[in-house]
Amino acid sequence: MFAPRRLTTSVSRALSQRALFHNTAAAFVRKGDSIPDLDVLVENSPGNRVNLAKELKGKGVIIGVPAAFSPACSSTHVPGYIKHPKLKESGQVFVVAVNDPFVAQAWGTSLDPDGKSGIRFLGDPTGKFTEALDVSFDSAAIFGNQRSKRYALLIEDGKVKEAFVEPDNTGVNVSAAENVLG
Repeated sequence: MFAPRRLTTSVSRALSQRALFHNTAAAFVRKGDSIPDLDVLVENSPGNRVNLAKELKGKGVIIGVPAAFSPACSSTHVPGYIKHPKLKESGQVFVVAVNDPFVAQAWGTSLDPDGKSGIRFLGDPTGKFTEALDVSFDSAAIFGNQRSKRYALLIEDGKVKEAFVEPDNTGVNVSAAENVLG
């Protein structure tokens, strides 16, 4: 009796340790889901709340990132959208980062100094919007807390038309602008 319990415990421990960063369940936000109706996102200052369920009318894109100023987010993921020729056809575009509004604003200014892309950079300081989409993951080993998987959502009339969520949480393949916008 002792050996099977010990083996089960060892296997369980090994699997949980292996899953600390990259191995998580598949994306939970799906086609047809409504945008969460929450007043938790902030733009430029803590007092400027943005509710994407009310703000995003018609079609648009929500781009989720683990952190502002992180290498992949700053060098390829968001710049890919800023430079994409079909960006203007996409409707309203929002980048949501699990950061405070000041960091999100500074990051947006660093990536799009003139604001010509029209992309709005929002902070999700509590991670509540990210949790509502069920795209958060434990990134304590890298960022010190819960963060957002990297994703892009095509939105139409308040609903997810298509979801592009990175299976490894942080890669830049599935959610890259060329895959999402064509």
